[in-house]
Amino acid sequence: MPIDLDGPTPLYLQIADDLQRRIAAGEIGRRLPGVRVIAETYGVAHATANRSVQELVARGAVITVPGRGTFVAPPPTADA
Repeated sequence: MPIDLDGPTPLYLQIADDLQRRIAAGEIGRRLPGVRVIAETYGVAHATANRSVQELVARGAVITVPGRGTFVAPPPTADA
């Protein structure tokens, strides 16, 4: 999904939404691409790409393992 550089939604949210859609569709496997790759893919600054990853962490969609990378979070369990 192309991002709208002039739209009202911040770029980092557009990227986070697209990455989350791609995760749900199975287009992204177990490991999220690195910030540098995300920045190049979407044509944004590294800081914007990093903020989109942090948004996904806040949503619980991915987890970051220091020194290893960012991984798709396991689906929630139904322990209710």
